Amino acid sequence: MRAILSALLVALMPAAAAAQQATLVADSVRLERDRLLIAEGEVQVAYEGQVLNATRVTYDRETERLDIAGPITLTDGPDTVVLADSAALDADLRNGILRSARLVLNRQLQLAATQIARVGDRYVQLSNTVASSCEICAGSGTPTWEIRARRVIHDRQERLIYFDRASFRVFGLPVAYFPRLTLPAPDRRRKAGFLIPRLAFNSRLSMGVKLPYFQPLGPHADLTLTPYVSSNTRTLEGRYRQTFAAGAINVNAAVSQDDLQPGQERWYLLARGGFLVPRDFRLEFDIQAASDDSYIFDYDYDFQDTLTSEVRLIRADRDTLLRARVTQYETLRAAEKRIEDELPSVVTDIVGERRIAMGAGEVRLGFDAAVIGRSSDEPGPGRDVVTVGAEAQYLDRRVLGPGLVWRNRARVASRFYRTEQDPDFATESARLTGAVSTQLSLPLARTGPGGTQHLVEPVVALTWADQSDAEIPNEDSVIVELDEGNLFSLGRFPGDDTVETGLRADLGLRYAGRFPGGTAVDLTLGRIVRAEASDDFATETGLAGRRSDWLAAARLQFGTRVDVTSRMLFDDNLEARSSQTRMTYRQGPFSVLGSYNWLAAEPQENRPDDIDEVKLSTTLRIGRHWVTGLSGRYDFGENESSEAALSLRYRTECLRAGAILRRKFTETATIRPATTFNFGVELVGFGADPTGGAFRRTCSG
Repeated sequence: MRAILSALLVALMPAAAAAQQATLVADSVRLERDRLLIAEGEVQVAYEGQVLNATRVTYDRETERLDIAGPITLTDGPDTVVLADSAALDADLRNGILRSARLVLNRQLQLAATQIARVGDRYVQLSNTVASSCEICAGSGTPTWEIRARRVIHDRQERLIYFDRASFRVFGLPVAYFPRLTLPAPDRRRKAGFLIPRLAFNSRLSMGVKLPYFQPLGPHADLTLTPYVSSNTRTLEGRYRQTFAAGAINVNAAVSQDDLQPGQERWYLLARGGFLVPRDFRLEFDIQAASDDSYIFDYDYDFQDTLTSEVRLIRADRDTLLRARVTQYETLRAAEKRIEDELPSVVTDIVGERRIAMGAGEVRLGFDAAVIGRSSDEPGPGRDVVTVGAEAQYLDRRVLGPGLVWRNRARVASRFYRTEQDPDFATESARLTGAVSTQLSLPLARTGPGGTQHLVEPVVALTWADQSDAEIPNEDSVIVELDEGNLFSLGRFPGDDTVETGLRADLGLRYAGRFPGGTAVDLTLGRIVRAEASDDFATETGLAGRRSDWLAAARLQFGTRVDVTSRMLFDDNLEARSSQTRMTYRQGPFSVLGSYNWLAAEPQENRPDDIDEVKLSTTLRIGRHWVTGLSGRYDFGENESSEAALSLRYRTECLRAGAILRRKFTETATIRPATTFNFGVELVGFGADPTGGAFRRTCSG
């Protein structure tokens, strides 16, 4: 019969009883010579959050020592476990020696030693130690990596592990020696020191190495400095992060001196942050800047073709939106560099909207103001514009008779413009616009066997819009697109500088089907018919003339395995004007994400040539630990690849390694084609960043 003894322990262990009562459970417990308490069998001792399991425990009242025979398991809190063959400990289990022992931290890092000395609540010293977070299977006693050291000290208070005369080994072979080495324990997130170097190859910069150094700056900030050295460049990269009670910032930057532009100091800066400020506002900023057009491409830092810096102040809730922002643009596109000073460089705008419930619908009141500036001083190309506007809208929705849905919408808006440096427009001008729309739809639903659902919805909307005569510069509605999202809108222009006028009918037919097994089909077919031909739109938008092109959109889903979205514009002769398709496919270890985009040339939208390109990105898990990926973009118009990349990643419970080979084929006056290769390795088990169980090594047998 199992014996439970606590009162006797209190009597025999006064030091323990002073703090907390200890509990002992064993198959048998006996007292010898009035000072020895001997527990045998399946012995368990619990004291102040520590649990000791052993086969025999002997407590000597005079020496206040525990002699313990194993196998021993000592659990100290949720994240520390010690396994040993035998031990001699104080009564409180906090001081003493454990022989042939193994320390397991946070279920990740294992440290095996000839003996472990526990010194109070803070220090644990291990002798002749092997440390690793790799799974070791029977018959294969060599882990993927290990650190062997003469002595190891685990500082539980600082959550650091100190190695004395450490040898780092990979598959049993020594690859590095460290007289002193300090690493963070698995429960410590941050520790100053060098990170694992990364190899980087660039066909324009040659082979180089990056050696990151991480430095915490208090509990809520850190700095990572990464010297990047090759035969053609001397670069210092940096990352600064800080969190505050009401926000956070993240800054990435680099400065270089290289042989690509000798004598020039090259740099880039990417910064982002956000803060909660009084009255429920949020202050956000993005800063993107570079010393020259090709720097971020030469160093493979980013693939942006426009640098955008912006400061925003936003407040949004169910009924109110307020937003103010200042934005600076700098294009990196070769086609736009020749007209860079004619493009908006700084834009300041303020937007406000208020929703008010009224009867069966709601009223929306809005205002906006914007200042658009260009760097050119030439009349016409250097046009600067100030605009102020206000609007009111009414929307409602009713259900009539047997399911007929009736929607109504009305809008009136006024705008004032001040135009500088453009003789084609008056210095001051104003415009008043108005629009009304009524829409009827009849959703027809049917449920079939097995839970199949069908919904067919014909929709027709009649819209009339007009505006006062005024010559207004078009700043916000240059690019126009017809899609299923704006088929029944008051207008297709994305901004307010141009208005779609006249009387028209928006016609559409929607279908939605849901089938067993997660299959879903969504279809939309529609077009716009006007009372009079419209010259508001460019020809290749598909919206010009009396009748628009046909819009056909579809989405097909087979559970989570296949998702295909496609949209096309075509005329009455079934000749396509634009086509976009996006596909996602997942099947077991394989996944692919692809897109195809074709747009006819339209000079009014700064598109002198057809766009005809395909993008593809695939991943394949080729084993329990290996994942490979392939991505690329091909331009059929130019009959050449724009970019291609091949990646390979290896992950286990104790190691992450990755390599990526990328080729960029873009060539302009300032950008040359380049090939880059990056390789990095990361040890798992130090610091609070475990690998998912899906990559954990398994043992057979």
